[in-house]
Amino acid sequence: MQAFEYANPATLQEAAGLMAPRWGQTDLLAGGTDLLSLMKEYVHTPSRVVNLKNIKELGGISATPAGLRIGALVTMNEIAASAAIRKDYKSLADAAAGIPSPQIRHMGTAGGDLCQRPRCWYYRQGFGLLATKDGKALVPDGENKYHAIFGGGPAYFVSASSLGPALVALGAKVKLVSAKGSRELSMDNFFVIPKDEGSREIALRPDEILTEILIPAAPTHSATYEVRQKEALDWPLAVASVALHMKGASVAAARIVLGHVAPTPWEASDAGKALVGKTITAATAEEAGKAAVSGAQPLSQNAYKVQLAKVAVKRALLDAVKARA
Repeated sequence: MQAFEYANPATLQEAAGLMAPRWGQTDLLAGGTDLLSLMKEYVHTPSRVVNLKNIKELGGISATPAGLRIGALVTMNEIAASAAIRKDYKSLADAAAGIPSPQIRHMGTAGGDLCQRPRCWYYRQGFGLLATKDGKALVPDGENKYHAIFGGGPAYFVSASSLGPALVALGAKVKLVSAKGSRELSMDNFFVIPKDEGSREIALRPDEILTEILIPAAPTHSATYEVRQKEALDWPLAVASVALHMKGASVAAARIVLGHVAPTPWEASDAGKALVGKTITAATAEEAGKAAVSGAQPLSQNAYKVQLAKVAVKRALLDAVKARA
């Protein structure tokens, strides 16, 4: 690990003043479950690490007039255990509870989950976000069984965020703060597909800190369903998060968002629109699953993800309506 300056601010204002104008100069330490590994592997070599753990205003889960606020330092375990989230935002509780490692659930934070770097082995081995060597993309003809089936390049990694698909489906926003001020950004626009090695996979600027997540009033029904190879410590192969607004037994509006199949949480807009006016049954849920993967472009080793994503959509929809039955 490269030597670095360690800063331990007590306030958000102090932390914002310690941020740098360019990526690579300063990193933020929250749970540390991913950052420390990146630093040990020399993927990240910051000159300064800013510890956020003592900033009390970055914690807490609270109701707001518009919905729900989740502080960036709230742990995944706190989200999974929150009675308010389990009751009204089931898809988010499902996503947090789905993390199989108790250590990561207790240490990993909401903000860290949204800002974590890709798990792509090419990226982790120093080939960059776009995984190239001598100007050629390595993923399409390489080891790509865990890579994207949506997006079509030039980025083929999958978004590592556990909470991202659920938050996109719920219409959430994040608050981003710098020494110059603050801004709010929808989750739809927070995750981005990088077009070159100078870009990032999120719209956070190098001098900004993600401080909180803001979720609007709860939909009528929601759920997240993950498919993993094993229940022990493992990353999902495919995820579906659904948020339904029901009118009686029929769907008034629906959002279906896939995870771990694209460089961003991938919204299946046509599949959501096709559910409007219908009752959620095994048949309509299966049709929605088929519609959700209609544009998939699997690589040489990951066509299996198409079926997994289709099944995840079906089971998430059935779980969502069953939970409120």
